[in-house]
Amino acid sequence: MNEILQLLKTRGERLDSEIAEATGISLAKVRAHVSELTARGEVMSCHSTRYEKGKKIEGIRCRVAGYIPPAAPGRKSKAQLKLS
Repeated sequence: MNEILQLLKTRGERLDSEIAEATGISLAKVRAHVSELTARGEVMSCHSTRYEKGKKIEGIRCRVAGYIPPAAPGRKSKAQLKLS
């Protein structure tokens, strides 16, 4: 399960099939681990359907719960400067 968490932290939101391919874990085990991580509140997940070249792809989209990536370097807008 730590492999899945690390992958999501480094690469961001992914489908369960993409996680299985990247980690080398079977899709059934990835789905079981994701459901357990979701129950513990470490991962947010939702069912997703997308179409690529007319082909329907269904899966579970996952991301780390409560994780906000650091801001990109560079100039900030005036609105962002007023907030800080």
